[in-house]
Amino acid sequence: MVVRARVPETDSGIQGQNVVAEYDRMQRRLRDRGWLETKSVLSHGIDHGHALEIGPGPGYLGLDWLSSTTDTRLTGVDISPDMVALATHNASASGMQGRAAYRLGGGQCIPFEDAAFESVFSAGSLHEWDDPPDVLAEIARVLKAGGSALVLDMRRDMALPLQWFMSASAGSSLMRTGLKSSIAAAYTPGELRDLVGRSRLDWSVEATPSGVALFATKV
Repeated sequence: MVVRARVPETDSGIQGQNVVAEYDRMQRRLRDRGWLETKSVLSHGIDHGHALEIGPGPGYLGLDWLSSTTDTRLTGVDISPDMVALATHNASASGMQGRAAYRLGGGQCIPFEDAAFESVFSAGSLHEWDDPPDVLAEIARVLKAGGSALVLDMRRDMALPLQWFMSASAGSSLMRTGLKSSIAAAYTPGELRDLVGRSRLDWSVEATPSGVALFATKV
């Protein structure tokens, strides 16, 4: 399989009433089918304390993480005002408003003090980061000693049958078009190993047929 050169995607997040509504519907379908990345987050030991989620979108992953853990809190940071409003609404609708909070902000300048969180996780936003090493440095800054960070995303070099399956699961033509551009903007495992070599944390890069996982624990 020939892997095409990476085509950067928007770094302004998902915005606009129609796009946000379609994305919310797609994410709800993934949640209802049990296809969110919650198990991966938990399997990496992220199951306690106060967690930061970068790019939560509608918030379903973080809310599912909260419902799967006890005595935990979640703060989500998203660059899209529409997504912050939607995630806040979804937290309230699920009864998690006391444990989840969302605010406007970007990964390159996370609006919290040093060592503020026991863990940090993100799913599906890495390919939108304008400068991944800067975001990884910010993750290291806000993470407490002993805390863990996990970044999950698709990989650009996934096999075509997997891309077709994901496209069929996306729902609307608008979401299928967005998925295609997201895959084109995603990184290969090899590219990510080069990127994390410049980070303050010792990141491992784990690859699956459809995605990548960057994992690190702050010493």
